[in-house]
Amino acid sequence: MAADAFRDRAALAGVGYAPFSRDSGVSTLSLAVDAITAALDDAGLTVDDVDGLATHRVGDSTPPWVVAPSLGLDDVRWYLDQFGGGSVSHAIVGQAAAACALGLADVIVCYRAINARSEFRMGATGRGSSPTWDAQYQAPYGYFAPPQQFAMMARAHMTRYGTSTDHFAQVAVQQRANAVLNPRALRREPINADDHAASRWVVEPFRLLDCCLETDAACAVVVTSAERARDLRKPPVAITAAAWGGGHMFVNEGRRDLTVTGAAALAPRLYAMAGLGPGDIDVAELYDCFTYSVIVQLEDYGFCAKGEGGPFVASGATARGGTLPVNTHGGFLSEGYVHGLNHLAEAVQQVRGEAGERQVPGVEVALSTSQPGYVMGSTSALILTGAR
Repeated sequence: MAADAFRDRAALAGVGYAPFSRDSGVSTLSLAVDAITAALDDAGLTVDDVDGLATHRVGDSTPPWVVAPSLGLDDVRWYLDQFGGGSVSHAIVGQAAAACALGLADVIVCYRAINARSEFRMGATGRGSSPTWDAQYQAPYGYFAPPQQFAMMARAHMTRYGTSTDHFAQVAVQQRANAVLNPRALRREPINADDHAASRWVVEPFRLLDCCLETDAACAVVVTSAERARDLRKPPVAITAAAWGGGHMFVNEGRRDLTVTGAAALAPRLYAMAGLGPGDIDVAELYDCFTYSVIVQLEDYGFCAKGEGGPFVASGATARGGTLPVNTHGGFLSEGYVHGLNHLAEAVQQVRGEAGERQVPGVEVALSTSQPGYVMGSTSALILTGAR
């Protein structure tokens, strides 16, 4: 789809959440329905307005054809049930935006529901092997959990560029400071670098405070046409650009440099579609499964040179009062882990100017990203803007 045919043709009209917890006590279906109805209410719409549903999952959630009848929907015109983790979290929204722009559907709700602490812990043992082809080469060595996988990439970056655990600590501390101001966040107690250093090792070089939370939660966003969004309850937030793609998993021969992610290839396409550049971004909600993920994305999305992500964070540039506030809700490290969509929902609230105490003044353009291209080898991202 050509950039001119896509840019600003669809909008995010509502966001909704189910409560974040360590034990929801309910099914992922219940979480999904709660988040979807909350997002529709935020937009000033009802279930009767919905004709599309989209989600992504890895055998850990509820598909659209189960959610639809639970909502009372008899005829869903468009749906997407995409296999994949955080890498595809923003791709499903981009595809929904394209569908609305083309008139294939009018109102699509994208959701992610997950009992990631009480039910399906990411990378846990005791289940059948993953359907992805590379699992057979990892499982015999016990090399299977995400902290193990990302630790390899982080260590490569540290070896080449001098990135340090002190840099990782600054990511965790800054994001926790944002979470303190977020009533939805699971972890709101302030931390400092000493607290980071005192937290236990998980997989070197990652300590506990370098790792995202395991969370039971759901999040949903409402996608509709730009024209329809203008008549709804909240100010529309335009989907100005969407990009997704990839091709090389980290075990492939094709990507030999572990310090470069798939985001480096995707970013130029994303910026070109938006007609914007890194200097135009007011806030960035960067996928933070681990502290290192933030540092490498700052480089690969062009906010600093390769190898300078750690010092960029340490300078205070990514703090709430810095030149590029990052993960203003606390991110996966402190708000909770909903596998991608809670970053997008925060970006919407920042552009609308309704983020409360954590609001960054004057936000007009926001970047929200997915897992940057390790593990699955794919990635996706969106640029959002206020009404223009």
